[in-house]
Amino acid sequence: MQATINRWARRTNALMLCALAGSLALWLVQSPAQAQTVYRVVDESGRVTYTDNPDSGGEAVTLAPLPSVQAAPPPTAPRSQARPGQPFMPYDRFAIESPAPGTRLDDTMTPVDVRVQPPLREDHQIRLLVNGEISQSALHSDAFWLTGLTQGSHRLEAELLDSQGRVQHRTEAVSILVAPR
Repeated sequence: MQATINRWARRTNALMLCALAGSLALWLVQSPAQAQTVYRVVDESGRVTYTDNPDSGGEAVTLAPLPSVQAAPPPTAPRSQARPGQPFMPYDRFAIESPAPGTRLDDTMTPVDVRVQPPLREDHQIRLLVNGEISQSALHSDAFWLTGLTQGSHRLEAELLDSQGRVQHRTEAVSILVAPR
């Protein structure tokens, strides 16, 4: 019985504190915007003073509310280039599946498959980079074709872009070699 009373008392105290905090917050938000009444008092020497005490015998003066200005949100720091590592949520996996690292290609037309788990969201896109440069613009696709690669070693990466076009993640680099024909 005592435990039930203690629980009830704690809940009641918590509710009272929440109500008090809410009232205080509402008062703080409203009070600067409301007009204030002060009293203008002139003494025998002609000095003027202002008070909020109505018993001072002064003349009531209503002050207009002070203008308020919304604070600007803090500037966001420019996002550094995404690095390989854990994919950002909501994805568990984001990696180039094909071609495999170290693949030797005889043809310059090569399919590139990116593994995205779970499937790519409708508002997200992937773009392909070759040697750090954008090779194909962002698409809502996990399959790309590389064409026109010159002979030699190349580094492939894929970037995951969010709905605002910001890079959220980059795959590990996959090195391939285009052999002479």
